[in-house]
Amino acid sequence: MTDLNEFSDIRPYTDEEAAQAFQKIAEHPLVLKVSSSIFPNEKPEFLREALKGIKSVDEFQNLVMTKAVEWVLTNTAHNFSYDGIENIMNSEGKHVFLSNHRDIVLDPAITQIVLFRNGLQMTEIAVGDNLLTNQYVEALIRSNRMIKVIRGISARTLYLSSQLLSKYIRQSITSGSSSIWIAQREGRAKNGIDITEQGLLKMLDMSGTQDFVTNFEELNIIPLSISYEYEPCDAFKARELLVTRNEGKYVKASNEDIISIVTGIKQQKGNIHLNIGKPLTHEEILEASYCTKNDRYQAIRHAVDVRVIEGYMLWKNNYMGYDLANGSTKYSDRYDAADLEQFKAYIEGQLDRVQEGLDRAELRDILLRIYGNPVAEKEKLLGEQSQ
Repeated sequence: MTDLNEFSDIRPYTDEEAAQAFQKIAEHPLVLKVSSSIFPNEKPEFLREALKGIKSVDEFQNLVMTKAVEWVLTNTAHNFSYDGIENIMNSEGKHVFLSNHRDIVLDPAITQIVLFRNGLQMTEIAVGDNLLTNQYVEALIRSNRMIKVIRGISARTLYLSSQLLSKYIRQSITSGSSSIWIAQREGRAKNGIDITEQGLLKMLDMSGTQDFVTNFEELNIIPLSISYEYEPCDAFKARELLVTRNEGKYVKASNEDIISIVTGIKQQKGNIHLNIGKPLTHEEILEASYCTKNDRYQAIRHAVDVRVIEGYMLWKNNYMGYDLANGSTKYSDRYDAADLEQFKAYIEGQLDRVQEGLDRAELRDILLRIYGNPVAEKEKLLGEQSQ
């Protein structure tokens, strides 16, 4: 039996702890509103009464969370698709699912629904503690298989926290307890460019007690790539990038993460696609091990990034964003005049949502490149592979 005491501050709640948390969550006034949205055919008190009767995390996820995610997909997406599920089915053991990151909540939630639909165990999910804004949110998140990632701390404390997180992740994988979902970088890719942070790979390696190859092989890393036709919170992301460019630093408002979560959930997203990549191979990890120091992690990073970029589904919006940002007609065969006018109108509508005082032309360019950059990344990758 695994001793969880060492990880008590960061691990998800046990069934007993979750059952106690659900009793408290049930009394929150928002529960009735959420219940009416997710369970429109039930009485308003349905979710409150259900929460009071739930005894395990599995029961909560099956009864509540899967219904909530399916509601989001039904009501805010035109079509949802996925591929690569065989890469999990054909691979033994638990995995670290290393995902690109475009939406705070939906990226891991959509991964869970794919696993659920295919009869696979859902993962634990690494989440920054900046999202734990109050006791109700923390109770809900940690009752939903969330691992708390400590942020905003001193370098020494961060090192110790990273060691603990790394050890927990490795123990979960090697013991066969649970797979782990973790974003390839801290924070969302706001500019449309998906790059794995080298520091994350170092963190994952910290807990390894054997050689480099064995340490990474036993994590069974599978890259994931999620693509939204309409980027969640696109206008907010453009604003943050522009403010950062002009002022050198962006300071979030106290409730900004919550606003982004709600916006990402409610915003119409058009088509959504999740690609499940092939696991990193022994040969790739072995080749990386021949490199020195940080170059080893760069090689692993490149292997992950290639899968994420290859798996990213490009939509008309991406091609139109690329052409408009670059003043070209390079991809005009991928859309028609009506598509282009509709997309331009959408962009202007999103710009109208941002407060006045920012340069609209700069903001428009950033927003167009959020959509166009995935096309540029595909081009860059194809160029590398043809050399």
